[in-house]
Amino acid sequence: MDFQTAVFYIFAAILVFAALRVIIVRNPVHAALWLVLCFFTAAAIWLLLKAEFLAIALVLVYVGAVMVLFLFVVMMLDINFDNLRKNFKNYIPVGAIVGILVLVEMALVIIGSGVAGSTAVPMVQESNTQALGRLLYVEFVYPFEVAAVVLLVAIVAAIALTHRERRGAKYQDAGAQVRVRRADRVRLVNVASEPRE
Repeated sequence: MDFQTAVFYIFAAILVFAALRVIIVRNPVHAALWLVLCFFTAAAIWLLLKAEFLAIALVLVYVGAVMVLFLFVVMMLDINFDNLRKNFKNYIPVGAIVGILVLVEMALVIIGSGVAGSTAVPMVQESNTQALGRLLYVEFVYPFEVAAVVLLVAIVAAIALTHRERRGAKYQDAGAQVRVRRADRVRLVNVASEPRE
């Protein structure tokens, strides 16, 4: 066993252990932190497989954005997870069926790859990031541009939906708040004092 295979097995063991902890642990914040460890070890395995772009994208997108958002939502919402766990046993049969199907699919893929032999494409001299860039910006440039336009339209639509006027909602005018003068807000009233008895 060479060094790269040993490192792969170490990272795979850490990944399986962290994935089990995501499922087993009772605290959702701890589960999210174990999921962060899963993402980091999966990124390390992708680095071993010379998929640098996927590893960096996994760390930046999922750990840097999605998990921070998930932790923020879990910590801000006061969810009573005990009520959610009451009917947990009712979902065990469905979960077991889905788990068995996933295991069967994985076994079929592994057996099929062993029977069919090595059909891997020979490695080229460029890095996978260069190959991905060539595919996106040369061979599939029009679908890439269409996807970019669709995402831009979705962003503009989301902004337009959040900024539309709603009846019954109170809005602040920051410009009017900045332009306010003391004379507009404060009125000094001279009240005559009453004589003491």
